[in-house]
Amino acid sequence: MDFSSEKIGKYYTVAVAGRLDATTAGQFVEQCNDWLDKDETHIVVDMAGIEYISSAGLRAILASAKKLKSRGGEIRFCALAGMVADVFKMSGFTAMFKIFETREQAISG
Repeated sequence: MDFSSEKIGKYYTVAVAGRLDATTAGQFVEQCNDWLDKDETHIVVDMAGIEYISSAGLRAILASAKKLKSRGGEIRFCALAGMVADVFKMSGFTAMFKIFETREQAISG
């Protein structure tokens, strides 16, 4: 799994690429912990590069979102497509999280 990030206003934007599954879910949680250690509590995750997400990936997102919320922060998602968008819808994540089409919309929305 690859991560690239930049700070835009109050949001720490992160582009994630690869698979978010049992093998890589721990990497996602570690990255979120790193962001929290840097006092980044407003995160936008660009999912355009995610080709697959499993239940382990969903659990990693939930665990990270819970930590962010406990510190007064939030996590937003953008650029969901294909199977990843379907999994977010079926799991109810589209009701739990703010989802945007583009990174720009996520930052300004």
